[in-house]
Amino acid sequence: MIESVFIELSIIIILAVAVSGFMKLLKQPLIIGYIITGVLAGPFFLDIVKSTDMVATFSQFGIVFLLFIAGLSLNPRVMKSVGKVSLITGVGQVLFTTLIGFSIAKFFGFSDISALYISIALTFSSTIIIVKLLSDKGDLQTLYGRISVGFLLVQDVIAILILMIISSPAGGLDIMTVTIETVLIGVGILSSIALFSVFALPRIMKAAAKSQEFLLLFSIGWLLLMTVVFGYLNFSIEIGALLAGILLSISPYHYEIKLKMNVLRDFFILFFFVLLGSQMIFMDISEFLLPIVVFSAFILVGNPLIVMTLMGLLKYTKRNGFLAGLTVAQISEFSLILVALGVKIGHISTEILSMVTTIGLMTILGSTYMITHANKLYPHISKYLNIFERRGRKVDEHVYHKGEDYHILLFGFDRIGFSLLESIKKFNKKFLIIDYDPETITNLAKEGYECKYGDVNDIELLNELNFSKVKMVISTVPDIETNLLLIKRVRETNKNAIIIVVSQQIEGAIKLYESGATYVLMPYFLGGECASTLIEKHGMKLKEFLKEKTMHMNHLKIRGKLKHEHPKAEKHR
Repeated sequence: MIESVFIELSIIIILAVAVSGFMKLLKQPLIIGYIITGVLAGPFFLDIVKSTDMVATFSQFGIVFLLFIAGLSLNPRVMKSVGKVSLITGVGQVLFTTLIGFSIAKFFGFSDISALYISIALTFSSTIIIVKLLSDKGDLQTLYGRISVGFLLVQDVIAILILMIISSPAGGLDIMTVTIETVLIGVGILSSIALFSVFALPRIMKAAAKSQEFLLLFSIGWLLLMTVVFGYLNFSIEIGALLAGILLSISPYHYEIKLKMNVLRDFFILFFFVLLGSQMIFMDISEFLLPIVVFSAFILVGNPLIVMTLMGLLKYTKRNGFLAGLTVAQISEFSLILVALGVKIGHISTEILSMVTTIGLMTILGSTYMITHANKLYPHISKYLNIFERRGRKVDEHVYHKGEDYHILLFGFDRIGFSLLESIKKFNKKFLIIDYDPETITNLAKEGYECKYGDVNDIELLNELNFSKVKMVISTVPDIETNLLLIKRVRETNKNAIIIVVSQQIEGAIKLYESGATYVLMPYFLGGECASTLIEKHGMKLKEFLKEKTMHMNHLKIRGKLKHEHPKAEKHR
């Protein structure tokens, strides 16, 4: 038995390697390869997946690790700032999608109960898929990323309430009773966890961090404890996993924990997508082809338009509205669970489940492409999106500067940017800091720096900046394509500007040099170069090294207060 399960899981992983490797050769998102692996391994093709319980368990581990790591990037103070827009957008999108979806379903002749199930299924987007895509892009820390996670959580809460109502013994438990009980239990849990996290968790974390091995073990234990508690009380274990990460996000060890957990996340999350693909139900859907196309188009285009409209009314820029809107352009696992439950209790037919499953596959694949290539897609349609942007100052512009012409432009105030700023200030030249993290911009503005919220991938932002008179442009973003775009834009109007960019690969650094970069920083090589310089400078003089030690310790203390760590490769803008 054990050997057969081992062989089955091994074959699934080998198949995933082959399919995903082929997808990588075609430069396609790996998620698509994972889902196709599941479809191939499912009952309609190779029929490999026999130990469904084991695969489902691995899938569940992948989900909780993924959401836990996402939570580590979502500081509670930051999430508070996007609470209003997340709530309004989340609830508004569910209501409008349900109303429009119901009307479309009735137009195609579905019964009232079938139309209701279909329309509700269309409203929910996959938190798991979106968090994975945003994490891969390095966009969880962006404003649109935080807003997206916020309204996806609102959707999840609504989905859980609806599933509780439908699955109740009477088939329709009083919604007010369910809501009140859920709120009371939720408040009790959150209050208890809040007290523990304030008074006990920091001390425990400090003790656990003395051993790297135990820190990892404690983090996994904390995660599983939270998910078990939430699951035992009939709450979503996914929300428990996300909350477990959020509570550790304020810890000085959160980068270290995130680094250690990434490997576990990437391994186990594979099984979620494989299981999702293997459970796709394919039957004769020829009579539903037109509804499938129309519903898929509505989700891929209509849902983003709803979010863009709501965010525009709340005075957000069209770019953030567009990027956030793309995250609702697919249906989620909750949608499939909801429709499957409706079939089980006899409300709707299996044909409806097959139709929704096909819609799910089409929208997941379509939205994955759109989200992955959003930065390339946006410039081509930007001029058509003005209708979604209200006139006047936007709440997400965060402009804290007076002039337009600067001698130095610094893109990305991260760990590298912090060090560079110290040297930039000594030039006594006018400089502007641009960063994609609104919290960073707010803190810099409080310190009196001229700064601006923006993403270096945004071509509109680059067009706003006057590169013709700039003397130096510095980018701390390690993404090659982003830096190539910046170099191209600067060189179009300024051939003499000094352009300093970052690369984490030798091949990428050479490509940047060939494209016009003046100097390429390679963080992983700087440590050795710095040590070599110190040795040449001080030789065997112990006193000089002790002076360097004192200065370095003081510098590290400042870094510590800013919660800077030395993580694995991350994207910073």
